[in-house]
Amino acid sequence: MQRKAYVPGVAALLAALLATLAGCTGGSGDGGTMDSANPGDVGTTSPAAQPGRYRTLPEPCGAAGQSTLDSLLPGIRQITDEDQREKAYAGEATLTYDTDRKVGCRWKVESTDATDHLLIDFERVVSYDNSVSDDSQAQQLFAKMEEAADLPEAANAGDPSDVATGDPSTGATGSGDSPSAGPTPTGSASPSAPSTSASASSSPSSSPTEIQPRLLDGLGDAAFLDDALNTSGSTVQQRTVTVAFRTSNVIVTIEYAEQPAALGVVPDSEEMQDKAQKLAARLAEVLAG
Repeated sequence: MQRKAYVPGVAALLAALLATLAGCTGGSGDGGTMDSANPGDVGTTSPAAQPGRYRTLPEPCGAAGQSTLDSLLPGIRQITDEDQREKAYAGEATLTYDTDRKVGCRWKVESTDATDHLLIDFERVVSYDNSVSDDSQAQQLFAKMEEAADLPEAANAGDPSDVATGDPSTGATGSGDSPSAGPTPTGSASPSAPSTSASASSSPSSSPTEIQPRLLDGLGDAAFLDDALNTSGSTVQQRTVTVAFRTSNVIVTIEYAEQPAALGVVPDSEEMQDKAQKLAARLAEVLAG
């Protein structure tokens, strides 16, 4: 009989415990339950964007090759001192704080006809946004570079027929503020042996044709060429040809400049552009491995 006296108390305890559990698991007043409303979404996350193709960069001072440097920098072969000539071929690495992200090399060589400058720059683009791939980030950056180049609207990719016919001695052409020119498409010119003379071979009276800057076909995922003829004073003129292209998440920039030694001489636009494009094609092959 004494054992039955404890039954009501145990029943009351169990009832209270069940009520507490029901309060913890029951629906809220607004009808939402965090775990049960969308049970299929629990623990799921969006996939991270894919990394770019390239994780490292080539060594820029060795990327051009000796025969290419002979063509772009004719003064190298005029250097009689062997040590100085080797130093000229080696180039000078540009300052960088992360060789996995950005590297470059520059050359400056004087000849009897002109002083030539060459810069090669590799940049590996990395996105720190999980929703944006390295390729997409590089594409956005390259689009800004192309916009900054301010290419003529009429200069379509792969079409060198749109030429400016201004006076090269004044730097005035039909392309606007920049006396610019663009080359024939990569691979369209017949191969020729490396030039052994400076490209500053045209006199003002010969009035060489100026080809518009333009987009380029067949070079990486996207490419463009710019050409500017700048005057220093009234007689000395320097031409700078820039070729830039993107392959996956790597952007390559080539700057090739020439300043003639003789007054009144205009660097040959078409020849310089052709040389710069051939170098760009070589660098694309280096990246492709």
